[in-house]
Amino acid sequence: AWARIVGAPAPRPRRPRTPALMFQGTCSDAGKSVMTAALCRILLQDGVRVAPFKAQNMSLNSFVTADGREMGRAQVVQAQACRLDPDWRMNPVLLKPSSDVGSQVIVEGRPVGNMSVEAYVRYKPEAFARATAAYDSLAAEVDAVVLEGAGSPAEVNLKSHDIVNMAMARHAGAPVILVGDIDRGGVFASFVGTMEVLSEWERARVAGFLVNRFRGREALLAPAFDTVRAHTGRPVIGVVPHVPDLGLPEEDSVAFKKGGFARPRPTEPHVEVVLIDLPHISNFTDVEPFLLEPDVHVRVVAEAAHVGTPDLVILPGSKNVLRDLFFLRKTGLDGVIAALAAAGTEIVGICGGFQILGRRLADPHGIEAGETAAGLGLLPIDTVLAPEKTLTRRTFTHLPSGCEVYGYEIHHGRTATSTEPLFADAAGPVPDVAAARGRVWGTYVHGVFDSDAFRHWLIERLRARRGLGPCNGPRGCYDLEPALDRLAAVVRERLDMDFIYRLLGL
Repeated sequence: AWARIVGAPAPRPRRPRTPALMFQGTCSDAGKSVMTAALCRILLQDGVRVAPFKAQNMSLNSFVTADGREMGRAQVVQAQACRLDPDWRMNPVLLKPSSDVGSQVIVEGRPVGNMSVEAYVRYKPEAFARATAAYDSLAAEVDAVVLEGAGSPAEVNLKSHDIVNMAMARHAGAPVILVGDIDRGGVFASFVGTMEVLSEWERARVAGFLVNRFRGREALLAPAFDTVRAHTGRPVIGVVPHVPDLGLPEEDSVAFKKGGFARPRPTEPHVEVVLIDLPHISNFTDVEPFLLEPDVHVRVVAEAAHVGTPDLVILPGSKNVLRDLFFLRKTGLDGVIAALAAAGTEIVGICGGFQILGRRLADPHGIEAGETAAGLGLLPIDTVLAPEKTLTRRTFTHLPSGCEVYGYEIHHGRTATSTEPLFADAAGPVPDVAAARGRVWGTYVHGVFDSDAFRHWLIERLRARRGLGPCNGPRGCYDLEPALDRLAAVVRERLDMDFIYRLLGL
């Protein structure tokens, strides 16, 4: 016991810790991001002010906030589930791989440099300090936080310098739900095995398990539930079924590379869009709105022989534009794209793809590959990569159609063009964000196809060239709200929500 000195100010009361819960996984792509979004929307529906948080995200799908900061796209979707504006504090550390052994490191929404794995491990204490400060600031403004881990807490080679899984759960005081993907097989062994390699304090954080992507009769799983509880002392608190065509953007390339864009070919007359699968592809979510359209078939292609004769070819964003340009030349895709352009096929480049379509691309500061190379020469533009990164959100008028388009820019490129401006804003034509020559065009604006009116105008133009009449059926509407509500309804029904609320203390 101690007595306060007479006349000294009373000690400030400590703010109670904000209730928090964390989803971790037995592996990458187990469904952590989707479960985080689902619980965020459920809590919002129940009147809780909730925010998402992921200390460190490794993804090439990123977004620009209103204040010009960069963050992972998955946390943007989770923010929408909470009906909050995206905030860099929800994802204070973002790693954007630029090679097999290195990444651009973005902290507090700003790039701090390119680092090798070894350099980043040395930097991690600083990254963790800034991540926990961001968490504390964000948590002070809401009633609850739903955190997401990364990969698996059982990756024993990473545990000593972990900043995103159990270390973050401990800082937040968050119990952990371990998510497993039963579609991969071995999910119950993964639950038990993960617990076996965790240390005692880490095991104490795990409150239960969640089985994701189940197909079949849940009653058949009862013996496995009993076995898991016998080995771990923890319950399985929910079995979430496989939800086809969920309609939410993919977090990273894992699901995309597994065929996440694959859909049956429409039986009615339609147009075909080919997305070129670059080795360093980024922000491939730009193409996702086309998946909603009943008269569009999207194919993802990485080989020249598979391109065929589509109506539209899209060169997407890239985290290493020069290396992806060299890939196009090595595989012969450059020649195929040039031949299609000469035959009148519409060719579109987004961000890095826009740069590739130009005459020249230079990297004098070693931002990516440190080389200079000729582009495909389909657009009269020249690009130099600058040390400073452009991060901004923009709204334009697309001059040929008169449609409003909106999106965000994330690029080091400074591009000079001699073509007529394609976009205009309130101040007039904007020459440096887009260019067109004939049916070849490109832009730095990610999300340009999110605009329903512009996307529908483009599809009708493609239909007319194919000799098809206007589409008479319903058109796609790129709105994540119905998908989030649908997801929340499924998860609420299959998760023990009483257990969740007890964990949160709400």
